[in-house]
Amino acid sequence: MTPADWSVLRVYLLSRIGVWIIVYSAAWIFPNDPEAKKPAPWVARWDQWDWGHFKRIAEFGYFNGQGAVGSAQPDNREAFFPGFPALVRLLHSLGVGWTLSGLLISFVAGAVAVVALARIARLYLSGSEAAGEGAGEGVDVGRRAALFLLLSPCAVFLAAGYTEAIFLAFALPAWLAAKRGRWPLASLLAMGAMATRISGLFLVAALVAEFFLGSGGVRERLRSLPWLALPALPVAGYFGYLYARTGDLMAWKHAEERGWNREFHAPWEAWHNTWVSAFGHVQSTGFAVMFQAELLAMLVGVALLGVLAWRRRWPEAVYMALGLWALGTSYWYVSVPRATLLWWPLWIGLAVCSLRWRWLKEAYVCVAGPLMALMVVAFTTGRWAG
Repeated sequence: MTPADWSVLRVYLLSRIGVWIIVYSAAWIFPNDPEAKKPAPWVARWDQWDWGHFKRIAEFGYFNGQGAVGSAQPDNREAFFPGFPALVRLLHSLGVGWTLSGLLISFVAGAVAVVALARIARLYLSGSEAAGEGAGEGVDVGRRAALFLLLSPCAVFLAAGYTEAIFLAFALPAWLAAKRGRWPLASLLAMGAMATRISGLFLVAALVAEFFLGSGGVRERLRSLPWLALPALPVAGYFGYLYARTGDLMAWKHAEERGWNREFHAPWEAWHNTWVSAFGHVQSTGFAVMFQAELLAMLVGVALLGVLAWRRRWPEAVYMALGLWALGTSYWYVSVPRATLLWWPLWIGLAVCSLRWRWLKEAYVCVAGPLMALMVVAFTTGRWAG
């Protein structure tokens, strides 16, 4: 750990304190019962939405308990990869409560993620035209990248018992190891990312592109080629497990379709359906504004992909293109704003640009900070619309 890493962790801890204060205050101001004299416990405020799926998987597995696969009213829990629930179960076995286990994993994983993000940002800056006058700017760009991520409007999902933080805790160190030519370590870390989210497939594709397009001797890289097969093991094992229990080789995909309308549609159809839901006055206002956010996030993603292609950052472009294709070919857009948390080129790009245009950081903090606070309140009070 370097002084630069500690400065990033300081930003991370301060941001977590801010989130915790918001949750504590929201529990008092927005109780579930308007006549309540005491708020719900702080930890219970995080027991919301998809966390219920992770908790049930950790507690009962995929084929036991209410809503399990094969029951009368399945909850489609097989759409969620087993890595994060397995960690929750492990921590719970040590005596930690279910919800607190998820929060602790996300807290530790978030710290790992922001340090790795900052190191990647410094690495990018050192090899870019935007490289500054010395080490000072390198330290600052890492801290800024972490700040931009932590103030993202959807940053509540980094604090909650969700998979974004743990995915980044594996994916970003894997990317950093790949950029440094440490392919065995990159592959092992990518296995962890693959065990938590389908986004691991996009990461592996980007790693393959980096392997063949990156710098370094060809002979030396070819010796590491077999390591690139390792990340496929978790997804192959999980899909094989579901097939053995259900007889459905596409059980994961079918769960996505049943639960979240993620059957394939042409990109223009998905855009149209999302646009109608956002502006066609067919949804309640809460859902409509979330669909508006989906459209905005998709536009940001497409713009980022264009910048990466223009800058010839082909491995990162592969990662973005595959993610956008997966998100943009459902019936309508679902969870695109959440997915922005995983777009590390976005946060690094904003950090580098903010070194050149000093007003960008202040503008982002003033606009994104209140939105992030609003999302934290909406999530932990159960008023989340989508």
